[in-house]
Amino acid sequence: MNADRSRRRFLTAASVGAAGAVTCAAPAVAQSNPSIRWRMASSFPKSLDNIFGGAELLAQRVRAMTEGRFDIRVFASGELVPGLQVLDACEQGTIECGQTQGFYYIGKNKAFAFDSALPFGLNSRQHNAWMYYGGGVELVRELYREHGCVIFPGGNSGAQMGGWYRREIGSLTDLKGMKLRIPGIAGEIVSRLGAVPQTIPGADIYPALEKGTIDAAEWVGPYDDEKLGFYRVAPHYYFPGWWEGSSCLSYIVNLKEWNALPAAYREAFEVAAGESNVRMVAAYDAKNPQALARLVSKGVQLHPYPKDILKAAHAAAEALYDEEAARNPVFRRFLGPWRKFRYEQNQWYRIAEATFNNFMASQSLVQK
Repeated sequence: MNADRSRRRFLTAASVGAAGAVTCAAPAVAQSNPSIRWRMASSFPKSLDNIFGGAELLAQRVRAMTEGRFDIRVFASGELVPGLQVLDACEQGTIECGQTQGFYYIGKNKAFAFDSALPFGLNSRQHNAWMYYGGGVELVRELYREHGCVIFPGGNSGAQMGGWYRREIGSLTDLKGMKLRIPGIAGEIVSRLGAVPQTIPGADIYPALEKGTIDAAEWVGPYDDEKLGFYRVAPHYYFPGWWEGSSCLSYIVNLKEWNALPAAYREAFEVAAGESNVRMVAAYDAKNPQALARLVSKGVQLHPYPKDILKAAHAAAEALYDEEAARNPVFRRFLGPWRKFRYEQNQWYRIAEATFNNFMASQSLVQK
């Protein structure tokens, strides 16, 4: 009995001691993971809820994984900095991080387009494959490092639609002189086809279409386009958006701020960015079909781009890439590996993915 009583007293004392050790250790753990608050500026308005929601998801996940100690507050375009100046603000340290797209900064270097989308480039799955396993992230990070930032893939719209036209187009000749709202590299390409590209903010597209100031405009896809009501003034909806077979978003972080983060917080941020990347594509895949059905029910007329337009645009795009590579060594460093990866992906997709997709698209499927 005495031995049993002594053993129970020993176990009790050991348990109390262990609990005390845990209690004493807690402040040390807390001290090793400080409270940090960052501001994230987005290039997008809150109305683009799939996109802006990706940044909010990242912030939510980071808070959960760090027990609230790493708090990122997300601000819509214009609340902290103009939407197209997110990279500059991150580089200057005005903000710690941002949500943006690389092709907004092709004025600095056209190679930034490889981060997000190039005309006749990769689809969303292929882009992720290139970024994560084809050397894309390493190349893109070299470019952003020159601007004092590090990037993480953070979402994708998937293949976009080809835009809204006030009147139907039947061939390449119909593009001559047309005023199209289409910025960036795609704008340069349609210019070579005889159209007149226009750069207009999203909020100004509808009135410009309504007044006839422009003849057509591209935006994103059915889910986002429906909200802006383009179908009321430009009922002809073309596909595909050959300039954005995918459209990748990125989270960018000031490099000094990133290096100063505890390792656990860096891991949390990267994991959350990866989840945001996957879920954004899924959200568009789920919502676009429903939005397109609603648009068609409202009288929208769907049209594939005439083949002569696609062929001419493709030839113009490849010529532009060759010209840029000849004068821009950074662009050239990206172009070779990217083209090789695109070629390999195309060979595979022709065999399995495209064959399956085309067959399924031709079937009358049962709805229940």
